[in-house]
Amino acid sequence: MNKSRISTVTQFVLLGFPGPWKMQIILFSMILLVYILTLTGNMAIICAVRWEHRLHTPMYMLLANFSFLEIWYVTCTVPNMLVNFLSKTKTISFSGCFTQFYFFFSLGTTECFFLCVMAYDRYLAICRPLHYPSIMTGQLCAILVSLCWLLGFLGHSIPILFISQLPFCGPNIIDHFLCDVDPLMALSCEPTPIIEHVFHSVSSLIIILTILYILGSYMLVLRAVLQVPSSSGRQKAFCTCGSHLVVVSLFYGTIMVMYVSPTSGNSVAMHKIITLIYSVVTPVLNPLIYSLRNRDMKFALCHFFCRMRMIQTL
Repeated sequence: MNKSRISTVTQFVLLGFPGPWKMQIILFSMILLVYILTLTGNMAIICAVRWEHRLHTPMYMLLANFSFLEIWYVTCTVPNMLVNFLSKTKTISFSGCFTQFYFFFSLGTTECFFLCVMAYDRYLAICRPLHYPSIMTGQLCAILVSLCWLLGFLGHSIPILFISQLPFCGPNIIDHFLCDVDPLMALSCEPTPIIEHVFHSVSSLIIILTILYILGSYMLVLRAVLQVPSSSGRQKAFCTCGSHLVVVSLFYGTIMVMYVSPTSGNSVAMHKIITLIYSVVTPVLNPLIYSLRNRDMKFALCHFFCRMRMIQTL
């Protein structure tokens, strides 16, 4: 057997955000607060949709599933990041690193597909309102949600499997707070540009196709909204779609910088900041964006928190 093919690395070191101990404590506190707010906000949306019967519509069912996705998206990276802030070794096992790598990209891909389905839902609701109830049925909604999860977890499975089979026999230090493709490929003692090219090609294809679909859907929506005679109707449509477009802009703006545009000129610190924005900051903003501009969701959330307060006082 060729010894160069044998992986001798059993764990990796995630440097994260190096700095003095006080800085590590401050970062730990900030990320922990963001994580708690993310879990609370997205869980509140899920519970509000579950308990409020007026929200039992495809749009809010998709939003509840999207919030469920966001919870897992931050959970696959943030807990390990928090542990590393307080750890001296900052290590992660080989299997743990690739498990995080797989779930991080699979959940991110699933989010792209979810945003597409949510754009399709808004297109039907605004451009084809009379046909909307007969097209976007509960059955179709369930099928679309299932396809998002299935395609999301299949999209990067083969490239990541090939990367995990590469030999890692040298340095094991990753200058990042999570296991990402570029740092891992740089540590392999047998570089294979083809696998890296395939991975980036798949990522770019998914990102570009989904963002083009979303933009196309909203161009049709915008055209339909501008034809609405009443100003109140236009305002309601803009409020409904505006929140979704803000989420799309935040998420796609950062991931396109990372995985579509050339990033070789960017510093490692910039890569970390960009990754932190779309993997940690965006999920905590989504509940605020979706709830503050939606009257039904605000009412349902108020009802949910009032119910929780009543339960606590009993």
